[in-house]
Amino acid sequence: MKVYYVYIMSSNNKNSIYIGVTNDLKRRVLEHKNHLNDGFSAKYNCVNLVYFEKFNDIETAINREKQLKTWKREWKNELIKKSNLKFFDLAIDW
Repeated sequence: MKVYYVYIMSSNNKNSIYIGVTNDLKRRVLEHKNHLNDGFSAKYNCVNLVYFEKFNDIETAINREKQLKTWKREWKNELIKKSNLKFFDLAIDW
């Protein structure tokens, strides 16, 4: 069974966050960390994995990603803080 991830990347100063969905979290995080794709996360240096959720269904994962993108920033911060109070990089050792 395939697993899908909705994830949040943060800049070092925590001013910017990026929300995405992938079926290979480690690969995708390393792409962000190495700026392999142009776009928002590279422009704003969103290189720290601060939150993720696992799903067994791609449609459910995409719907969750879309939902989170509509949330106020305060709500997103509270979601992250529930499991990662200080916004530590969860992929620091990758």
